Amino acid sequence: MLQFLPALNAAGIESEVASFFDDAYLEDLYTNQRNTGQTFGYFATRIRAIFNRPKPDLIWLEKELMPWLPWFIERALLPRGVPVVSDYDDAVFHRYDRHEKSVVRSILGSKIGRVMAASDIVFAGNPYLAGYARDAGSKHVQVIPTVVDVSEYAIRIDLNETLPSSVGWIGTPETWRGFARPYYKVLEPTIETHDAVFRAVGADLSPSNVDHLEIIPWSESTEVSLIQSMDIGIMPLPDTPWSRGKCGYKLIQYMACGVPVIASPVGVNTDIVDHGVNGFLASTETEWADAVKTLLSNKNLRQKMGIAGRAKVEKHYSLQVYGPKVADLLLSAAHDQTKHR
Repeated sequence: MLQFLPALNAAGIESEVASFFDDAYLEDLYTNQRNTGQTFGYFATRIRAIFNRPKPDLIWLEKELMPWLPWFIERALLPRGVPVVSDYDDAVFHRYDRHEKSVVRSILGSKIGRVMAASDIVFAGNPYLAGYARDAGSKHVQVIPTVVDVSEYAIRIDLNETLPSSVGWIGTPETWRGFARPYYKVLEPTIETHDAVFRAVGADLSPSNVDHLEIIPWSESTEVSLIQSMDIGIMPLPDTPWSRGKCGYKLIQYMACGVPVIASPVGVNTDIVDHGVNGFLASTETEWADAVKTLLSNKNLRQKMGIAGRAKVEKHYSLQVYGPKVADLLLSAAHDQTKHR
Protein backbone atom coordinates (compact mmCIF):
# COMPACT_ATOMS: atom_id res chain seq x y z
CA MET A 1 0.00 0.00 0.00
CA LEU A 2 2.84 2.38 0.81
CA GLN A 3 4.05 2.41 -2.79
CA PHE A 4 0.81 4.18 -3.76
CA LEU A 5 1.54 7.25 -1.62
CA PRO A 6 3.28 9.26 -4.39
CA ALA A 7 0.32 8.63 -6.71
CA LEU A 8 -2.09 9.76 -3.98
CA ASN A 9 -0.03 12.88 -3.39
CA ALA A 10 -0.04 13.64 -7.12
CA ALA A 11 -3.85 13.43 -7.03
CA GLY A 12 -4.00 15.95 -4.17
CA ILE A 13 -4.55 13.42 -1.37
CA GLU A 14 -2.72 14.02 1.91
CA SER A 15 -1.96 10.67 3.58
CA GLU A 16 -1.05 9.62 7.10
CA VAL A 17 0.20 6.05 7.64
CA ALA A 18 -0.72 4.28 10.87
CA SER A 19 0.74 0.78 10.88
CA PHE A 20 -0.61 -1.67 13.44
CA PHE A 21 2.60 -3.69 13.91
CA ASP A 22 6.25 -2.73 13.53
CA ASP A 23 9.49 -4.42 12.47
CA ALA A 24 10.14 -5.68 15.99
CA TYR A 25 6.87 -7.63 15.91
CA LEU A 26 7.85 -9.32 12.64
CA GLU A 27 11.27 -10.28 13.97
CA ASP A 28 9.62 -11.84 17.03
CA LEU A 29 7.07 -13.59 14.82
CA TYR A 30 9.68 -15.19 12.58
CA THR A 31 11.83 -16.28 15.53
CA ASN A 32 8.85 -17.63 17.53
CA GLN A 33 9.38 -15.14 20.35
CA ARG A 34 5.90 -13.87 21.15
CA ASN A 35 5.50 -11.09 23.71
CA THR A 36 1.90 -10.84 24.92
CA GLY A 37 2.45 -7.55 26.69
CA GLN A 38 3.97 -6.03 23.58
CA THR A 39 1.01 -7.23 21.50
CA PHE A 40 -1.46 -5.49 23.83
CA GLY A 41 0.61 -2.35 23.31
CA TYR A 42 -0.14 -2.39 19.59
CA PHE A 43 -3.88 -2.44 20.30
CA ALA A 44 -3.51 0.46 22.72
CA THR A 45 -1.54 2.47 20.16
CA ARG A 46 -4.23 1.98 17.55
CA ILE A 47 -7.03 2.99 19.89
CA ARG A 48 -5.17 6.15 20.88
CA ALA A 49 -4.60 6.98 17.21
CA ILE A 50 -8.31 6.66 16.49
CA PHE A 51 -9.40 8.99 19.29
CA ASN A 52 -6.52 11.47 19.38
CA ARG A 53 -6.21 12.37 15.72
CA PRO A 54 -8.52 14.62 13.69
CA LYS A 55 -11.29 12.78 11.83
CA PRO A 56 -10.08 11.98 8.30
CA ASP A 57 -12.04 12.28 5.07
CA LEU A 58 -11.36 8.62 4.26
CA ILE A 59 -9.86 5.51 5.83
CA TRP A 60 -7.98 3.11 3.55
CA LEU A 61 -7.96 0.02 5.73
CA GLU A 62 -5.67 -2.95 5.29
CA LYS A 63 -7.79 -6.02 6.08
CA GLU A 64 -9.25 -4.94 9.47
CA LEU A 65 -8.93 -2.29 12.12
CA MET A 66 -8.45 -4.56 15.16
CA PRO A 67 -7.22 -8.10 14.42
CA TRP A 68 -8.65 -10.93 16.53
CA LEU A 69 -11.36 -8.69 18.02
CA PRO A 70 -15.06 -9.12 17.14
CA TRP A 71 -16.84 -6.99 14.58
CA PHE A 72 -18.97 -5.10 17.12
CA ILE A 73 -15.78 -3.72 18.74
CA GLU A 74 -14.33 -2.75 15.38
CA ARG A 75 -17.61 -1.10 14.35
CA ALA A 76 -17.68 0.89 17.61
CA LEU A 77 -14.12 2.16 17.08
CA LEU A 78 -14.47 3.19 13.44
CA PRO A 79 -15.30 6.92 13.30
CA ARG A 80 -18.86 7.61 12.21
CA GLY A 81 -19.45 9.32 8.89
CA VAL A 82 -16.00 8.45 7.51
CA PRO A 83 -15.97 6.30 4.35
CA VAL A 84 -13.85 3.15 4.52
CA VAL A 85 -12.05 1.42 1.66
CA SER A 86 -10.91 -1.99 2.85
CA ASP A 87 -8.05 -3.76 1.07
CA TYR A 88 -7.29 -7.49 0.78
CA ASP A 89 -4.38 -9.33 -0.80
CA ASP A 90 -4.81 -12.53 1.22
CA ALA A 91 -7.73 -14.72 2.28
CA VAL A 92 -7.51 -13.44 5.85
CA PHE A 93 -11.13 -14.43 6.44
CA HIS A 94 -9.98 -18.07 6.46
CA ARG A 95 -7.80 -17.29 9.46
CA TYR A 96 -11.10 -17.00 11.32
CA ASP A 97 -13.76 -19.06 9.52
CA ARG A 98 -11.46 -22.09 9.17
CA HIS A 99 -9.79 -21.82 12.56
CA GLU A 100 -9.26 -25.10 14.39
CA LYS A 101 -11.11 -23.80 17.48
CA SER A 102 -14.89 -23.66 17.20
CA VAL A 103 -15.11 -20.69 19.58
CA VAL A 104 -12.96 -18.62 17.20
CA ARG A 105 -15.07 -19.68 14.23
CA SER A 106 -18.22 -18.79 16.15
CA ILE A 107 -17.11 -15.33 17.28
CA LEU A 108 -14.91 -14.23 14.38
CA GLY A 109 -15.92 -16.42 11.46
CA SER A 110 -18.02 -13.73 9.78
CA LYS A 111 -15.97 -10.73 10.90
CA ILE A 112 -14.08 -9.98 7.69
CA GLY A 113 -17.28 -10.36 5.70
CA ARG A 114 -18.90 -7.72 7.91
CA VAL A 115 -15.93 -5.38 7.44
CA MET A 116 -16.31 -5.83 3.70
CA ALA A 117 -20.08 -5.30 3.74
CA ALA A 118 -19.68 -2.09 5.75
CA SER A 119 -16.95 -0.72 3.45
CA ASP A 120 -17.74 1.87 0.82
CA ILE A 121 -15.36 0.07 -1.54
CA VAL A 122 -13.52 -3.23 -1.23
CA PHE A 123 -10.18 -3.54 -3.05
CA ALA A 124 -9.67 -7.25 -3.78
CA GLY A 125 -6.38 -8.52 -5.12
CA ASN A 126 -7.92 -11.34 -7.15
CA PRO A 127 -11.30 -12.81 -8.19
CA TYR A 128 -11.38 -15.26 -5.27
CA LEU A 129 -11.22 -12.41 -2.75
CA ALA A 130 -13.65 -10.34 -4.81
CA GLY A 131 -16.15 -13.20 -4.84
CA TYR A 132 -16.01 -13.49 -1.06
CA ALA A 133 -16.61 -9.75 -0.71
CA ARG A 134 -19.65 -9.84 -2.99
CA ASP A 135 -21.07 -12.87 -1.20
CA ALA A 136 -20.60 -10.99 2.09
CA GLY A 137 -22.78 -8.16 0.81
CA SER A 138 -20.27 -5.59 -0.42
CA LYS A 139 -21.96 -3.35 -2.97
CA HIS A 140 -18.79 -1.97 -4.56
CA VAL A 141 -15.88 -4.34 -5.21
CA GLN A 142 -12.87 -3.43 -7.31
CA VAL A 143 -10.26 -6.00 -8.33
CA ILE A 144 -6.95 -4.24 -7.80
CA PRO A 145 -4.11 -6.69 -8.43
CA THR A 146 -0.85 -6.64 -6.56
CA VAL A 147 1.48 -4.34 -8.48
CA VAL A 148 5.11 -3.26 -8.51
CA ASP A 149 6.83 -0.03 -9.46
CA VAL A 150 8.49 -1.12 -12.69
CA SER A 151 10.94 1.78 -12.43
CA GLU A 152 12.37 0.04 -9.34
CA TYR A 153 12.49 -3.40 -10.96
CA ALA A 154 14.96 -3.20 -13.81
CA ILE A 155 15.10 -6.16 -16.16
CA ARG A 156 17.99 -8.50 -15.37
CA ILE A 157 21.12 -8.32 -17.49
CA ASP A 158 23.30 -11.27 -18.50
CA LEU A 159 25.42 -12.33 -15.58
CA ASN A 160 28.92 -13.72 -15.52
CA GLU A 161 28.78 -16.93 -17.58
CA THR A 162 31.10 -18.65 -15.11
CA LEU A 163 28.51 -18.38 -12.33
CA PRO A 164 26.17 -21.36 -11.83
CA SER A 165 22.58 -20.96 -12.96
CA SER A 166 20.08 -20.38 -10.16
CA VAL A 167 16.52 -21.36 -9.38
CA GLY A 168 15.16 -18.72 -7.03
CA TRP A 169 12.39 -18.25 -4.52
CA ILE A 170 11.55 -15.27 -2.27
CA GLY A 171 9.28 -15.19 0.77
CA THR A 172 9.24 -15.53 4.55
CA PRO A 173 10.50 -18.25 6.90
CA GLU A 174 6.90 -19.34 7.39
CA THR A 175 6.11 -19.74 3.70
CA TRP A 176 9.49 -21.40 3.11
CA ARG A 177 8.67 -24.11 5.62
CA GLY A 178 5.07 -24.53 4.49
CA PHE A 179 5.30 -24.14 0.72
CA ALA A 180 8.76 -23.98 -0.83
CA ARG A 181 11.07 -26.33 1.08
CA PRO A 182 9.13 -29.48 0.07
CA TYR A 183 9.49 -28.48 -3.59
CA TYR A 184 13.19 -27.83 -3.18
CA LYS A 185 13.55 -31.46 -2.17
CA VAL A 186 11.73 -32.47 -5.36
CA LEU A 187 13.90 -30.23 -7.55
CA GLU A 188 17.23 -30.93 -5.85
CA PRO A 189 18.26 -33.81 -8.17
CA THR A 190 17.56 -31.72 -11.29
CA ILE A 191 19.43 -28.76 -9.84
CA GLU A 192 22.41 -30.96 -9.00
CA THR A 193 22.44 -32.51 -12.47
CA HIS A 194 22.72 -29.04 -14.03
CA ASP A 195 25.26 -27.88 -11.44
CA ALA A 196 22.89 -25.07 -10.52
CA VAL A 197 21.96 -23.56 -7.15
CA PHE A 198 18.67 -22.99 -5.38
CA ARG A 199 18.57 -19.46 -3.94
CA ALA A 200 15.99 -19.04 -1.17
CA VAL A 201 15.64 -15.37 -0.24
CA GLY A 202 13.98 -14.77 3.12
CA ALA A 203 13.85 -18.45 4.12
CA ASP A 204 15.70 -17.65 7.34
CA LEU A 205 17.01 -14.63 9.22
CA SER A 206 20.56 -16.03 9.03
CA PRO A 207 22.46 -16.89 5.84
CA SER A 208 23.64 -20.41 5.03
CA ASN A 209 25.12 -22.24 2.08
CA VAL A 210 24.95 -26.02 2.04
CA ASP A 211 25.54 -28.05 -1.13
CA HIS A 212 23.24 -26.54 -3.77
CA LEU A 213 21.04 -24.54 -1.38
CA GLU A 214 21.77 -20.87 -0.63
CA ILE A 215 19.65 -19.20 2.04
CA ILE A 216 19.90 -15.41 1.99
CA PRO A 217 18.11 -13.14 4.50
CA TRP A 218 15.65 -10.71 2.96
CA SER A 219 16.18 -6.97 3.07
CA GLU A 220 14.42 -4.19 1.24
CA SER A 221 17.71 -2.79 -0.05
CA THR A 222 18.84 -6.06 -1.69
CA GLU A 223 15.48 -7.54 -2.70
CA VAL A 224 15.51 -6.48 -6.35
CA SER A 225 19.18 -7.27 -6.97
CA LEU A 226 18.70 -10.76 -5.52
CA ILE A 227 15.74 -11.40 -7.82
CA GLN A 228 17.82 -10.14 -10.74
CA SER A 229 20.43 -12.75 -9.86
CA MET A 230 17.93 -15.56 -10.47
CA ASP A 231 17.63 -17.41 -13.77
CA ILE A 232 14.24 -18.91 -12.84
CA GLY A 233 11.71 -17.80 -10.23
CA ILE A 234 9.31 -20.28 -8.65
CA MET A 235 6.05 -20.06 -6.72
CA PRO A 236 4.83 -23.46 -5.49
CA LEU A 237 1.49 -23.58 -3.68
CA PRO A 238 -0.84 -26.27 -2.39
CA ASP A 239 -4.39 -26.06 -3.71
CA THR A 240 -6.10 -24.84 -0.53
CA PRO A 241 -8.64 -22.08 0.19
CA TRP A 242 -5.88 -19.96 1.77
CA SER A 243 -3.61 -20.35 -1.26
CA ARG A 244 -6.42 -19.43 -3.65
CA GLY A 245 -6.53 -16.04 -1.95
CA LYS A 246 -2.88 -15.25 -2.67
CA CYS A 247 -2.11 -12.56 -5.23
CA GLY A 248 1.08 -13.80 -6.87
CA TYR A 249 3.35 -11.02 -5.63
CA LYS A 250 6.57 -12.99 -6.03
CA LEU A 251 5.61 -14.00 -9.59
CA ILE A 252 5.08 -10.34 -10.46
CA GLN A 253 8.43 -9.44 -8.90
CA TYR A 254 10.25 -12.13 -10.87
CA MET A 255 8.58 -11.16 -14.13
CA ALA A 256 9.25 -7.45 -13.60
CA CYS A 257 12.96 -8.33 -13.54
CA GLY A 258 12.67 -10.37 -16.73
CA VAL A 259 12.96 -13.71 -14.95
CA PRO A 260 10.91 -16.64 -16.32
CA VAL A 261 8.66 -18.34 -13.79
CA ILE A 262 7.30 -21.72 -12.76
CA ALA A 263 4.19 -21.80 -10.58
CA SER A 264 1.49 -24.07 -9.26
CA PRO A 265 -1.79 -23.59 -11.18
CA VAL A 266 -3.59 -22.31 -8.08
CA GLY A 267 -5.74 -19.20 -7.84
CA VAL A 268 -4.51 -16.08 -9.56
CA ASN A 269 -1.30 -17.83 -10.68
CA THR A 270 -3.24 -19.09 -13.69
CA ASP A 271 -3.97 -15.49 -14.69
CA ILE A 272 -0.42 -14.22 -14.20
CA VAL A 273 1.42 -17.08 -15.89
CA ASP A 274 0.77 -17.67 -19.58
CA HIS A 275 1.91 -21.27 -19.86
CA GLY A 276 4.70 -21.59 -22.40
CA VAL A 277 4.88 -17.82 -22.94
CA ASN A 278 6.30 -16.19 -19.79
CA GLY A 279 6.79 -19.38 -17.80
CA PHE A 280 5.26 -22.73 -16.95
CA LEU A 281 2.44 -23.97 -14.76
CA ALA A 282 3.33 -27.24 -13.02
CA SER A 283 1.17 -29.54 -10.89
CA THR A 284 2.99 -32.85 -10.45
CA GLU A 285 6.54 -33.49 -9.27
CA THR A 286 7.42 -34.62 -12.79
CA GLU A 287 6.05 -31.42 -14.32
CA TRP A 288 8.04 -29.32 -11.88
CA ALA A 289 11.28 -31.17 -12.56
CA ASP A 290 10.71 -31.07 -16.34
CA ALA A 291 9.99 -27.32 -16.28
CA VAL A 292 13.18 -26.60 -14.33
CA LYS A 293 15.17 -28.87 -16.62
CA THR A 294 13.77 -27.17 -19.73
CA LEU A 295 14.63 -23.67 -18.54
CA LEU A 296 18.04 -24.52 -17.13
CA SER A 297 18.94 -26.16 -20.47
CA ASN A 298 17.79 -23.30 -22.71
CA LYS A 299 19.12 -19.80 -22.12
CA ASN A 300 17.36 -18.39 -25.19
CA LEU A 301 14.01 -19.64 -23.91
CA ARG A 302 14.67 -18.06 -20.53
CA GLN A 303 15.38 -14.73 -22.17
CA LYS A 304 12.32 -14.95 -24.42
CA MET A 305 10.00 -15.80 -21.52
CA GLY A 306 11.60 -13.12 -19.36
CA ILE A 307 10.88 -10.43 -21.95
CA ALA A 308 7.27 -11.59 -22.25
CA GLY A 309 6.86 -11.55 -18.48
CA ARG A 310 8.21 -8.03 -18.17
CA ALA A 311 5.81 -6.81 -20.87
CA LYS A 312 2.85 -8.35 -19.05
CA VAL A 313 3.79 -6.72 -15.75
CA GLU A 314 4.14 -3.33 -17.40
CA LYS A 315 0.65 -3.65 -18.89
CA HIS A 316 -1.31 -5.42 -16.16
CA TYR A 317 0.58 -5.36 -12.83
CA SER A 318 2.37 -2.03 -12.58
CA LEU A 319 2.07 0.87 -10.19
CA GLN A 320 2.28 3.14 -13.21
CA VAL A 321 -1.08 1.79 -14.44
CA TYR A 322 -2.88 1.29 -11.13
CA GLY A 323 -1.56 4.23 -9.09
CA PRO A 324 -3.85 6.80 -10.77
CA LYS A 325 -6.79 4.33 -10.74
CA VAL A 326 -6.50 3.75 -7.00
CA ALA A 327 -6.21 7.48 -6.33
CA ASP A 328 -9.36 8.15 -8.39
CA LEU A 329 -11.31 5.46 -6.51
CA LEU A 330 -10.27 6.83 -3.12
CA LEU A 331 -11.22 10.35 -4.16
CA SER A 332 -14.60 9.16 -5.42
CA ALA A 333 -15.33 7.42 -2.11
CA ALA A 334 -14.43 10.54 -0.14
CA HIS A 335 -16.44 12.84 -2.41
CA ASP A 336 -19.51 10.60 -2.40
CA GLN A 337 -19.58 10.70 1.38
CA THR A 338 -19.18 14.49 1.40
CA LYS A 339 -22.19 14.88 -0.90
CA HIS A 340 -24.39 12.88 1.49
CA ARG A 341 -23.44 14.78 4.65
